Amino acid sequence: MEQVNIHGQREARGARTPWVVGVSGASGTPYAAAVLRGLVDAGESVDLVVSRASRLTLLDETGIAFRDAHWRDDLAKWLARGADGKPGTFDVGGAYLDDVRYWSAGDLGAGPSSGSYAVRGMLIVPASTASVAGVALGLSKDLLQRAASVTLKERRKLVVAVRETPLNGQTLKHLVALDEAGAVVLPASPAFYAGATHIQDLVDFVAGRVLDAAGVPHSLYRRWEGELGSSRPPS
Repeated sequence: MEQVNIHGQREARGARTPWVVGVSGASGTPYAAAVLRGLVDAGESVDLVVSRASRLTLLDETGIAFRDAHWRDDLAKWLARGADGKPGTFDVGGAYLDDVRYWSAGDLGAGPSSGSYAVRGMLIVPASTASVAGVALGLSKDLLQRAASVTLKERRKLVVAVRETPLNGQTLKHLVALDEAGAVVLPASPAFYAGATHIQDLVDFVAGRVLDAAGVPHSLYRRWEGELGSSRPPS
């Protein structure tokens, strides 16, 4: 029997249709953690791809060594950590990660490498300029790039949260090419109108905008309501 999900897609009852989350080597691993928590909290299934370069960034920014054989334990440590580096900030114990599936970045035979593997779309967060170039040029040098190329060819939602500054002309051309191919180019650029008082607020704003682009409900930041100064505490 088929049912129509909240995205208007038909799927077999009980079928798993995840979001693919690709984490590249750009600085900004707290952005990825916030997006992953947001997806899980919204009841979404997740297929996770962590590039080789991102493992170095994760180790540098958090001290966590992400290992294929122990990915669940390492992911739990990562997602429990706040943007300020404090361990245990978020409760991700128990069955929290039960609907997260991990694919090695070198596994080009993985599910997301094929268009017949049913997914809702893909979020690349953070997206390095190298991953942007690889996807724009269709290089498919690893699973992250291949899954993104598949997402584009299947006309599924692709959100690219690029995290780099400044941007050179070649990267800007690659971003325009992705936009023309149907991707949402979303710079990891936090805003301040939402009343941020902590680094986690700034991270959550960017993560929330990524989830907005994907159509996933969340409560990660205060939305603009058309009233100046509404987010400031009374003086």
